[in-house]
Amino acid sequence: MKTCIAVLLMFITSAGLRAAGIDCLSCHSNSPKAGANTQTQTGKPMLAGLSGEINPPGATWNYVERLKKLTKMKLVLKGIDTAEDAKLAREHGADGVIVSNHGGRSTETGRGTIDILPEVVDAVGTQIPVLVDGGFRRGTDVYKALAIGAKAVGIGRPYIYGLSAFGQEGVERVLDILRAELTLTMRQCGTPSIAQITRASVLKSGMRL
Repeated sequence: MKTCIAVLLMFITSAGLRAAGIDCLSCHSNSPKAGANTQTQTGKPMLAGLSGEINPPGATWNYVERLKKLTKMKLVLKGIDTAEDAKLAREHGADGVIVSNHGGRSTETGRGTIDILPEVVDAVGTQIPVLVDGGFRRGTDVYKALAIGAKAVGIGRPYIYGLSAFGQEGVERVLDILRAELTLTMRQCGTPSIAQITRASVLKSGMRL
């Protein structure tokens, strides 16, 4: 019922604005009719690049070096999915890399990040940390990534599910569940601390990694 009322109010509001001669689309950056409207983003540095130039043809490894020189903050590159790119990231000054396929949206026909992780970890060694995200839903998933060599595991949708259902308490509950599952898996594998988790606990197709 609340959803129906919200939709009705939205319809009445937009109809009223149109009747008053106000073009709703002039305030929105994207719409089915107007497409990309970048005029409203002028003078807003935090929104620069939203029209597509965030990844221009000139975004080479030299661009990474330039970013490194522009800030004293740590530079972490996300979207690394090959050993070759991991080595280049390290050589061009990255302080860390994130193995990610961006939720499967950008390279949905590529390999899963858990399959990519071993070669990236081996490529950079202990010189820079490797993080990973993409499809982690259980504490056992987190354990496998840590065993392979990830220093941290990112989650996106799980906490969004909790937030959508129960707000802050839902997010906290999701984290509690993941923590409990990870702790249980660690105990079952005889690794009471994170430092003791190694590839010896992981098999792929019946073979050790």
